Amino acid sequence: MSFRTVVINKANKISYKNRFLVVKDDMDETYIHLSEIDTLIVDSISVSISSYLLKELATNKINIIFCDEKHNPFGELSPYGICHNSSKKIANQIKWEKKKKANLWKLIVKNKIMNQMLLLKKINSENSDLLMKYIDEVTENDKTNREAHASKVYFNSLFTKKFVRNADDEINAKLNYGYAILLSTINKEVISNGYLTQVGINHKSEYNKFNLTCDLMEPFRVVIDNFVYFNQQQPFNTEYKLSLVNLFNAKYNYNNRKYTLKDIISFYVKNTLQCLDDNTQYKDFVFYEG
Repeated sequence: MSFRTVVINKANKISYKNRFLVVKDDMDETYIHLSEIDTLIVDSISVSISSYLLKELATNKINIIFCDEKHNPFGELSPYGICHNSSKKIANQIKWEKKKKANLWKLIVKNKIMNQMLLLKKINSENSDLLMKYIDEVTENDKTNREAHASKVYFNSLFTKKFVRNADDEINAKLNYGYAILLSTINKEVISNGYLTQVGINHKSEYNKFNLTCDLMEPFRVVIDNFVYFNQQQPFNTEYKLSLVNLFNAKYNYNNRKYTLKDIISFYVKNTLQCLDDNTQYKDFVFYEG
């Protein structure tokens, strides 16, 4: 199983040779076998990349994330047809029952708020009890919008009442960078399992290419939030971004065993989508660090 996230952040040339990713600069060449790579992050607009390499990365189901001139993720490369029966799965996806989706969204929201509550409890916030109350109040399809109420309390508890989500500040930049890596990681799993990222469980915007991914990523946001909270005074530089990337190699508990976050995401996506296809039981991701 691949395990490395490779970040290219200098004006290098990257190409393909005999199953290796080749990174070349003025002084040296570095070879990395494709079997070792899970994700490639191109963190510079000065990088030159061969089309042959892009083809081989896509063929080998390697996640490729591109960053803009401000070093923020802006897009990714997703291969076509990497699941042999994707047509069947997409046909089922389009026909997912409303009742099943409503019940599953209830479980996902409860899972998300549970993880938010655990982080507030970890930092000894008195608002953890309020979030526990919200968990009990979540209904089918979250009709009472407990998710939004919980998120307001949660972020104000983490970053003070002056904090506004998606404002133009460093904390939001840190959160958004981590969330972008998380979104791309889950996109890869959704596509690998043969589903469309556009057709969601609860998210349904016609302008969102990742409705399903946005649904599935909710319980995992806490991993990014936890890191940003405890490192909010650190400068948002290359080292910080690499630390966010490395979170996906950290171990957490899932289904009574310890796995890396990347592996948990893979198991979670497959399990959660099966809930809609064949009534598999939903398995929470509960935020306990391994």
